Amino acid sequence: MKYRYGATQRFWEKLKALPPVQRESIDRAWKIFKENPFDPRLRSHKIHRLSSQYGSTIYAAVIEGDLRVIFCIEGDRVVSMDIGSHDVYRG
Repeated sequence: MKYRYGATQRFWEKLKALPPVQRESIDRAWKIFKENPFDPRLRSHKIHRLSSQYGSTIYAAVIEGDLRVIFCIEGDRVVSMDIGSHDVYRG
Protein backbone atom coordinates (compact mmCIF):
# COMPACT_ATOMS: atom_id res chain seq x y z
CA MET A 1 0.00 0.00 0.00
CA LYS A 2 1.17 3.51 -0.77
CA TYR A 3 1.17 5.76 2.27
CA ARG A 4 1.34 9.50 2.75
CA TYR A 5 3.45 10.68 5.68
CA GLY A 6 3.02 13.32 8.34
CA ALA A 7 4.34 14.07 11.80
CA THR A 8 3.27 15.82 14.97
CA GLN A 9 4.94 18.94 16.31
CA ARG A 10 6.27 16.86 19.24
CA PHE A 11 7.99 14.50 16.79
CA TRP A 12 9.72 17.39 14.93
CA GLU A 13 10.86 19.03 18.17
CA LYS A 14 12.35 15.82 19.55
CA LEU A 15 13.93 14.93 16.20
CA LYS A 16 15.72 18.29 16.04
CA ALA A 17 17.09 17.75 19.55
CA LEU A 18 18.79 14.45 18.68
CA PRO A 19 22.56 14.35 18.15
CA PRO A 20 23.91 14.23 14.57
CA VAL A 21 25.03 10.59 14.81
CA GLN A 22 21.45 9.53 15.57
CA ARG A 23 20.11 11.74 12.79
CA GLU A 24 22.27 9.73 10.35
CA SER A 25 20.66 6.50 11.59
CA ILE A 26 17.23 8.09 11.23
CA ASP A 27 18.00 9.08 7.64
CA ARG A 28 18.94 5.48 6.81
CA ALA A 29 15.82 4.10 8.53
CA TRP A 30 13.58 6.70 6.87
CA LYS A 31 14.46 5.34 3.42
CA ILE A 32 13.18 1.94 4.55
CA PHE A 33 10.21 3.35 6.49
CA LYS A 34 8.84 5.38 3.60
CA GLU A 35 8.80 2.27 1.39
CA ASN A 36 7.15 0.10 4.07
CA PRO A 37 6.73 1.08 7.74
CA PHE A 38 6.43 -2.65 8.52
CA ASP A 39 9.66 -3.72 6.82
CA PRO A 40 11.18 -6.49 9.00
CA ARG A 41 14.43 -4.51 9.34
CA LEU A 42 12.53 -1.90 11.40
CA ARG A 43 11.04 -4.52 13.74
CA SER A 44 7.78 -2.54 13.84
CA HIS A 45 5.40 -3.70 16.54
CA LYS A 46 2.22 -2.66 18.32
CA ILE A 47 2.47 -0.79 21.61
CA HIS A 48 -0.55 -2.13 23.47
CA ARG A 49 -0.45 0.31 26.39
CA LEU A 50 -0.38 3.37 24.13
CA SER A 51 -2.96 1.84 21.81
CA SER A 52 -5.45 1.48 24.66
CA GLN A 53 -4.57 4.97 25.92
CA TYR A 54 -5.17 6.61 22.51
CA GLY A 55 -8.04 4.36 21.42
CA SER A 56 -6.28 3.42 18.17
CA THR A 57 -3.39 1.17 17.21
CA ILE A 58 0.01 2.70 17.97
CA TYR A 59 3.20 1.17 16.59
CA ALA A 60 6.91 1.55 17.25
CA ALA A 61 9.72 1.06 14.74
CA VAL A 62 13.30 0.49 15.86
CA ILE A 63 15.77 3.01 14.42
CA GLU A 64 18.84 1.77 16.31
CA GLY A 65 19.60 0.41 19.77
CA ASP A 66 17.15 2.16 22.10
CA LEU A 67 15.96 4.74 19.55
CA ARG A 68 12.32 4.29 18.51
CA VAL A 69 9.77 6.17 16.44
CA ILE A 70 6.14 5.92 17.54
CA PHE A 71 3.54 6.11 14.77
CA CYS A 72 -0.06 5.41 13.89
CA ILE A 73 -1.88 4.81 10.64
CA GLU A 74 -4.94 6.83 9.69
CA GLY A 75 -6.29 5.42 6.43
CA ASP A 76 -3.49 5.88 3.90
CA ARG A 77 -1.55 8.27 6.15
CA VAL A 78 1.28 7.32 8.53
CA VAL A 79 1.69 9.84 11.35
CA SER A 80 4.98 9.89 13.28
CA MET A 81 3.99 10.88 16.79
CA ASP A 82 7.19 10.74 18.85
CA ILE A 83 10.82 9.69 18.72
CA GLY A 84 13.24 8.73 21.46
CA SER A 85 14.20 5.92 23.83
CA HIS A 86 11.79 3.41 25.38
CA ASP A 87 10.52 6.36 27.44
CA VAL A 88 8.29 7.27 24.46
CA TYR A 89 6.22 4.17 25.30
CA ARG A 90 4.98 5.95 28.41
CA GLY A 91 3.07 8.49 26.36
